[in-house]
Parts: sequence; structure tokens; C-alpha cells
Amino acid sequence: MPDLSKPYDVLVAGGGNAALCAAITARQNGASVLLIESAPRAFRGGNSRHTRNLRAMHTGPTGVLTEAYLEDEYWDDLKRVTGGNTDEALARMTIRASAGVFGWMKESGVQFQPSLTGTLNLSRTNAFFLGGGKALVNAYYLTAERLGVDILYDSEVLALHLDNGTVRQADITHKGFPRTVTARCVVAASGGFQANLDWMRQYWGDAVDNFVIRGTPYNRGRILKNLLDQGVAPVGDPTQCHAVALDARAPKFDGGITTRLDSVPYSIVVNRDGERFYDEGEDVWPKRYAIWGRLIAQQPGQIAYSVCDAKSVPLFMPSVFPAMVAPTLEALAGKLGLDPAKLVATVERYNQAVAEDAAGRFNNTKLDGCATQGLEPPKTNWARRIDKAPFTGYPLRPGITFTYLGVRVNDRARVLMEDGRPAGNLFASGEIMAGNILGKGYLAGFGMTIGTVFGRIAGEEAARHARN
Repeated sequence: MPDLSKPYDVLVAGGGNAALCAAITARQNGASVLLIESAPRAFRGGNSRHTRNLRAMHTGPTGVLTEAYLEDEYWDDLKRVTGGNTDEALARMTIRASAGVFGWMKESGVQFQPSLTGTLNLSRTNAFFLGGGKALVNAYYLTAERLGVDILYDSEVLALHLDNGTVRQADITHKGFPRTVTARCVVAASGGFQANLDWMRQYWGDAVDNFVIRGTPYNRGRILKNLLDQGVAPVGDPTQCHAVALDARAPKFDGGITTRLDSVPYSIVVNRDGERFYDEGEDVWPKRYAIWGRLIAQQPGQIAYSVCDAKSVPLFMPSVFPAMVAPTLEALAGKLGLDPAKLVATVERYNQAVAEDAAGRFNNTKLDGCATQGLEPPKTNWARRIDKAPFTGYPLRPGITFTYLGVRVNDRARVLMEDGRPAGNLFASGEIMAGNILGKGYLAGFGMTIGTVFGRIAGEEAARHARN
């Protein structure tokens, strides 16, 4: 049991990727470090447990990435998914820094698998962790323990007491008992507030009852609210979040990546009235999968259905739950609880709008330009007729990973107060500050990039500040 009566150089609030990168880096820079993780040991790691990869800039082929992915293309990808709602200086800094993380990650025990091919289209942009996010988290905890980072599980930072922008002490609980901790510097890496359904309800109303929280149930936003209440500058829209289309049969919390559905680009998606409501083929899936949760959240009953035929089923990863399959569209509608006549009419309108040469031009490995004609909303890529039995459907719900409301930071991961001045000894990394860069939308693997880059910066800066 760590000696909580002594002051630490650095207190890290959180236990996921961003927190661990900060804790390890601070310790490597000579600081005494206490990391406080609200989850029990078996569920440590926050949302990072459910991740698989990190998006990284690189100038040529590497052991785990193909070809090249340069800064301007990376920035253009980010700008398009966020609609320009991002801090360009912080974003470009993060992109450039992503090229240099692999050596440090490998030294900290993380292993990578060979580049992927297939339907994800990620072999050039994203490096995949061998064993996934759980293996990454375990590797970092082993490294932190080896370096002498003190770790408390089943503990939570309840409040950071700010005095003129400087944290004077932290109130925590450890296995249900209240304690007070002092530290020369603090890194807030405790995630968003998506698991706090009462807070979510302030912005979404009763629709929250139909949301699935695909990540950790421990991210309740306690530190985020505590800091915002004390004059820390907010950043981000509280209604914006990383929200994907999940199988509606997923558990309410912690289902993770296995509950995600990747069928959307090769299907049509209808709401409970049997009507399409968005372009399923807008862009490659890693750049658009995280908009579909929000789109479904805006539909009646927060429910939607992905419908495709036998030609498309081999093109995407299957759901962890069995697909609903039927020999006719009418029968599939019955299984999905849809009006058969409405679903058939929607499919017929879609089929009539598909180009006559679509079957010959279809290419699921790139933007193929196979677009509907005269249909609203259009399907701008991968539009083929849905006409080959059996027909397949999946029910979809909004799956919330993390929220984008956070604290504003500068390029040194220093938290900013409402008047613009940097906090005296408070830094932030990960989801609690990701809204500086992710105003809306998402790029696959970019959350891990932000957490890794800003975690390392926060750890280094906090250690340096504590020594001074």
C-alpha cells in the first residue's frame, strides 16, 4: 500500500492509455508517481481495453505499416471528418508526434502485429497492437510497476482543489474509504462522462435510455465536472461524442468493439419507419463509422436497421450476435419488426436508383464512385442492387465510446483557465482533453494517438515542473 501521507511529485487521475503514458514518462523523468484507477484491477485500462490500433504518420513502409501516410494527408483526413472543428496547431502537432511513438511504445512492452489487409482499409494508416488494447494496457502496467509507479485500484479522485489555478490537494476514495493526497503536479486523464447517464440526459433527454455505452462504466466525468466548476476553460460540444452503430442486442455497458457492426457501407440503413436517412457510402468506413451512432440517436426510438443481400455479407466482419436472415425482404422485415410493405418499397426505390453498370464497377477496397442517381439521400459509393437472397439484417443502436466535452489545453498539455492563463500545476491527456482536436467526427485509431502523444507530453512536463 503506497504511503499517502507523503507528497508525490505527480498524481495521475485515470488508468487508461493516456494515464499510463503520462505515469511512465513522468517516472522515467525522475518523478515519484501515484496513479489512481477507479476500476478494479481486472477491469483496469478504461476504454483502452477495447481498442486495437493507433493512427500514425510515417514517411515510408515500416514493420507494421505499408506505403506512406504524410502529415498533409493525415491533416486533410482529420479536417474532413471534423468539418474543420479542430485546433489546427494542436492537431498538426499530434500528427507529427505520432511518427515518433513506436520506439517508446515498444520499449514499454507494446508489441505490434503485421499490417492488415481486407475490408478495414487500414494497413497504410493504422498500426495494430498484438493482442489488442488489453495487451497494450497490461504491458504498460507491467512497465509502470517495474519503474516504481505506485498504483491504487478500486480508487477514485473525487475532487481536485484549485487555488488560483493551482491544485493544492486531491480528495480520493480507496476501496470506499476517504483519503487526502497531495502532489506537486496533477495529470487529469480520467476520460469523459459517457457512463454518467444523468449528465448525458441533460443534453439528450430520455433518448439516453436507448444508448449503449460500449466502453468502460467507470468514466462518469467526476473530475471533468469538478474542474469546470472551478473555472477551468471548457472545450467541445457536450452533445458531440464518439458514437458508432452497435448491434442493438449489445449489453448496456462495456460491450466493447465486438458489438460494433461494419455492415453499413455495403447495405442500406433504415429507421423504424423503413426509411433511409443518410448516405451509407459517404467515405471509407474508418473515416465514417463513428458518425453513425449520432445519426441513429437522432432517429425515432434511437433504432435503425442495416439491410443487405447475399452479395454483401462476405464483405464485412460478422456481428458477435447472429444475423437475422430470411429468404424474402418481407420475411426479413417481420424478423426486424418493420412494416414489410415499407421496407420493400424503400429497397425498390433504392434498386431503381442504382446505376446499370454498378455490378461491374463495384470495388469494396476503395471509393468506387458507384452512386445512386436521383435518390435522396444518395448512396455515393458501393451502391449495388439488393436482390440476391437470402437477405440479412441487423438492428442498430447508438454505441457511445467517449464524449467530446473536455478541458482546454495548450501544446504542453497544460490545462487552461477560463481567463486564458495556464493552470499552475495541472495537465491533461486523453479523452478529457480530446475535444481540443476532435470537435466532431472521428478517425479510426486517432483517440489512442491523442492519448499517447499528450500522455507523454503531460508526463514529461509534470515531472519537469515538479522538479522545479
